[in-house]
Amino acid sequence: MQIFFVAPCRQSVGLTSVALGMVRGFQQLGLNVRFVKPIAQADPNPSVHFLRNICQLDAPEPLSMEYVENRITAGETDELLEEIVSLSLGAAGDADVLLIEGLQADPARPFIPRLCIDIVRSMQASVVLVASGEEARGAGQARKMIAQIANNGARVVGVVFNKVAADFNREQAAVELAGTPVWGYVPHDPELLAPRALDIARHMNAEIVVEGELATRRVLDTVSAARAVAEVIPRLIPGALIICAGDRDDVMLAVALAESSGVKLAGLLLTHDSWINGNILKLGALALNGDLPILRTKGDSYGTATQVSRLSSAVPLDDLERMNLVLESVAEALDEKAMTAGIAVPLSTKLSPPAFRYQLIQKARAANKRIVLPEGEEPRTIKAAVICQQKGIARCVLLGKRAKIEAVAAAQGVTLPPELEILDPDLTSPDYVAPMVELRKSKGLTEIQATRQLEDTVVLGTMMLAVDHVDGLVSGAIHTTANTVRPALQLIKTAPGSSIVSSCFFMLMPDQVLVYADCAINPDPTAEQLAEIAKQSADSARAFGVDPKVAMISYSTGSSGAGDDVEKVRQAAELAHSNFPDLVLDGPLQYDAASVVEVGAQKAPGSAVAGQATVFVFPDLNTGNTTYKAVQRSANVVSVGPMLQGLRKPVNDLSRGALVDDIVFTIALTAIQADAQAR
Repeated sequence: MQIFFVAPCRQSVGLTSVALGMVRGFQQLGLNVRFVKPIAQADPNPSVHFLRNICQLDAPEPLSMEYVENRITAGETDELLEEIVSLSLGAAGDADVLLIEGLQADPARPFIPRLCIDIVRSMQASVVLVASGEEARGAGQARKMIAQIANNGARVVGVVFNKVAADFNREQAAVELAGTPVWGYVPHDPELLAPRALDIARHMNAEIVVEGELATRRVLDTVSAARAVAEVIPRLIPGALIICAGDRDDVMLAVALAESSGVKLAGLLLTHDSWINGNILKLGALALNGDLPILRTKGDSYGTATQVSRLSSAVPLDDLERMNLVLESVAEALDEKAMTAGIAVPLSTKLSPPAFRYQLIQKARAANKRIVLPEGEEPRTIKAAVICQQKGIARCVLLGKRAKIEAVAAAQGVTLPPELEILDPDLTSPDYVAPMVELRKSKGLTEIQATRQLEDTVVLGTMMLAVDHVDGLVSGAIHTTANTVRPALQLIKTAPGSSIVSSCFFMLMPDQVLVYADCAINPDPTAEQLAEIAKQSADSARAFGVDPKVAMISYSTGSSGAGDDVEKVRQAAELAHSNFPDLVLDGPLQYDAASVVEVGAQKAPGSAVAGQATVFVFPDLNTGNTTYKAVQRSANVVSVGPMLQGLRKPVNDLSRGALVDDIVFTIALTAIQADAQAR
């Protein structure tokens, strides 16, 4: 086991964010990682809270600073260290890596630096420093700490520079470190520091007049509207918090107009305990009594703006969304080769959710595929396309009017990369009339009919895929599954050797990824179709790094039950064994027999699948869809999909409630499918 002690070079450098981001980074690499914060400097402790709720790991409760101080004052430092070692090793278990989060320096507690060194030596840990990338002297601070730690008999194995400014001299920093590896440069991102309007309300103890989207709108800029409205209007952009007295009718109208036009302001903070004129309220009722959070405080505009600026940059305990983004940002910036030097990466048939997501993005980047998005004017789709373009996940093509897409992007505060491809459907569709007529000539399709059908951007995108102008298609944010799948069945058709199109979900359980099929397409598949779905799902699992052990699910295990439904599953299992002898498959199995080792050993002794299934094939859509949604909602499990299987080229459907991240991951899935089919 490798033990790392993560220590800050100075205060407010983002110790907890980097330490937990390192946990995420090691998880993504498939390592069994554990974390301990032996001594708390805040109550409740944010490190343990976020570890449990975001990283899905447990950790022991840290010792309180008061308790530690009392032990040291009483001359019981050795006993304290024994307790800390016991706490840390107890948390480690059979981990490959144990991360210990150190302590921030505190002038009121001069014993902290000595105690940290004692912990490092007692645990025989290697030190990783967190240094500031906001200023040039960050590397110098790290160099001095490296020397101090070496003088105390310990070793620094890496440095992470956090909140790195655009002009930070990385080459000079590396020179100053004199051979100590840099584990990563985490870029400064203002959006990761953006509080919610809710946090402003709490900090100001403000009256919430209109709640709106108080818990989700984030403050990227603060605008104190003390000047003429002409000076204020250019700053009415997404994420702007407007601070103003309610009697400024001109500003109130401008705010209402901006909100009505789709600009998601962070909120309106009224000063002097004022309120908005009744006539203005009537005129702007939809904007001023809707999603825009409106707060009220008794202070003046200047004092209120000053108080807002003093809000702590620490992530509130209930803002899991923001902290998750912080951890992803840190993990993405880390150098995996430097992190894993000297660590043996174990081979495991279990793929953790962070490792699955990491591999998904890496494989999609390597595939470098062109993916068409027919819903190109839809806000979430635009955001997802921008993320994919910026991160190199895929080369996205938005179908839609450029002016509309630019307006929607601007209203969300999104900057469209110049290389993001936008195609006007009206200008593009004529190129596909003749190819579509040729593809559907057996059905008697005419040019007029083809022209009319190509007015549907999903049909247009599917034709682009059919003639190999793109590598995959993702739709469904505003279209039904039928709208997405029907053109694919007509124009793409099934892959060679496939007689059915099915779907699967990747279920990101706390400690592994499972595959559920079919949960979206086939209402009541036959035994032959179930066998084919099993094969398709096993292939999908393998393509995405999940070792396929296929369970054919029923309400009965083995020969313990009877009935038409059980018999269908039994026949499907026999057909799968016969047609696909390499599959590791068993059935019929009840869900608990397939998933719980103890139950599997009792109900299906000797089975290669029972108790360790990774692919679950359900007997019908009613069972599959109900089960996936019950697990997703009741256990708070992230599901990625549905991914369609059996088509000649990859087309994937989204839930109409899909989040931006869902769309990004579906685009990545599609790119990997396209790469696998090309191979």
